Parts: sequence; structure tokens; C-alpha cells
Amino acid sequence: MEPVLDDYRTAPIDEKLRAMLGLLDVFTLRPHELGPAEVRDVLDAGVSRQAIRDAFYVAFLFNTYDRLADTLGWELPEDAFYARSGAFLLKKGYSV
Repeated sequence: MEPVLDDYRTAPIDEKLRAMLGLLDVFTLRPHELGPAEVRDVLDAGVSRQAIRDAFYVAFLFNTYDRLADTLGWELPEDAFYARSGAFLLKKGYSV
């Protein structure tokens, strides 16, 4: 996980994941650069349209929450929360 957080471009990960992370990077940090060519590159890497759609939905929600948290000054939970939350997500996913 650490190499991906350091730099997904050089991390030892699947090329489909690398392409999707690149698209989400543009979506989040440089949306004015996002266009059909960027999505086509991810499709050409073998990522399905449904996977791209799902990733955009998740990224949109996280981006919205992040901006709300910054704007409203929300407090971060204790570190232990993230481990419990991550374990729950791995077990149950995003749907209940």
C-alpha cells in the first residue's frame, strides 16, 4: 500500500489500476483537463465502463465529503477508527 500512496505511477501495481488512479487524479485535482481522451486511455488499458463509473461515483462522494470537512472544520476520528472502518469495508464493501 505504501508504494501506491507514495507514487501510484511507479508502484508495483496492475496497469488497469494505475490507469484508473491516473484518471481519478485528473478528476480530483485537474478536472478542467478531463475529457474523452482520458477516459479512452483507461478503457484501452482494459478497465470496464462500469468500473470507471463506479470509481467516479466513489471519488465524487469522497471529494464532496473532503470539501465539506474542510469547509465546516470537521474533526478527524481517532486512528483506531480507520482500522475498524477499513476492516468493515473489506468484509462488507460499500453496500450493506
